[in-house]
Amino acid sequence: MAARERYARVLRAPHARALLLAEIPARLPIGINGLALVLFMREHAGSYGAAGAVAAAFGAALGLSSPVIGRLIDRRGLRRVVVPLALLHAAAMGGLVACGVSGAPVWACALLAIAAGAFIPPLGSISRSLWPRILHGEADDLLGTALALEGVMIELVFTVGPLLVAVIAAAADPAVALVLSPVLLLLGLGLFLLQPPVRTWVISEHAGSHGLLGALRSPGIRTLVLCTLPMGFCFGAMEVTLPAFSEDHGSRNLAGVLVAVWSVGSAVGGLWYGSRAWGDAPGRRYARLAALLPIGYLPLAAAPSILVMAPLALLAGVCIAPTLTAGNQIAGDVAPEGAETEAYTWPVTSLVLGLAIGNWAAGAIVDAADWRAAFLVSAGGAGLSAVLALARHHTLDRRAVMVAPTA
Repeated sequence: MAARERYARVLRAPHARALLLAEIPARLPIGINGLALVLFMREHAGSYGAAGAVAAAFGAALGLSSPVIGRLIDRRGLRRVVVPLALLHAAAMGGLVACGVSGAPVWACALLAIAAGAFIPPLGSISRSLWPRILHGEADDLLGTALALEGVMIELVFTVGPLLVAVIAAAADPAVALVLSPVLLLLGLGLFLLQPPVRTWVISEHAGSHGLLGALRSPGIRTLVLCTLPMGFCFGAMEVTLPAFSEDHGSRNLAGVLVAVWSVGSAVGGLWYGSRAWGDAPGRRYARLAALLPIGYLPLAAAPSILVMAPLALLAGVCIAPTLTAGNQIAGDVAPEGAETEAYTWPVTSLVLGLAIGNWAAGAIVDAADWRAAFLVSAGGAGLSAVLALARHHTLDRRAVMVAPTA
């Protein structure tokens, strides 16, 4: 089947286009928050170490809270959980901006960043759990394409978000971007909740039947958690190191452009991945894609200029969306019944925790050494992810769903 026809069939599914459009403003804050927090704290606290620490606090809280929120959604229902969370998130973001602008201590900003990160609804995981229902009988054939389309949309978010932050930081203050972020989330969430697949969400009769471990009963979910942590470390280190590289080359505000170029590379890879009907075993495919990741990051430490860094960042991004999309497809395959939303959150949690650790580590390394060392450490994270994926790919199929006992 031609690539264009596969995407067309996904978009022709009932409510698919409206759901994707509603997600754009709701998920744009994901592309805004990381760089905006780094630039905001760098300006108001004066160091990349402080900026990385606050960004890490935000990311760690987001990651740790996501499985808890996912389990609550599976067991209590969607609307009852996400609406109050979004309002609490907006309040915490407002407090964070007020603290930073007023010169409050870094620890106070970090506490508010923790609150803001903990209350973000996991819309990506919610949306991914909806696609099998939206596609109905075509799910086995088209789910990978639908998830790739979701991945491309995320890369669009990670392209537009940093560019928006760069424009705002150059014209005004990064604080404006941090205020805009929760406004977009509330707007997008309102549109998302109006969509028929969301309104007809029902709690599974199997929800709550998997004990304390929940979705982690699946060995495949545990493997995805292990693999995405160092992968996230790589990406988090990049979010801090690219601004440091840009500043060292005389233009801190071009950091947003470099992050956007990196995301464009990922989007191109995602479109390629979704255009194909894959016939190999999902675990082996995931392992091969993960093995390609570190190859793109090693050359970044040798970039002599922003003009050279831009194409290198583009190439470094190419394998991101395919790898994450393959992982998301596997998460749906190996998820215990009634724990689908939670299952999709665990790899995201691991990824976001890795991002947070990478933010912190890269900030410390840039302050103590330089951006070159931080890029090399970033590549090391991708390398560790590849080793883990190759060693545990046998757990990433449906036969491995229920091996662990109920806790």
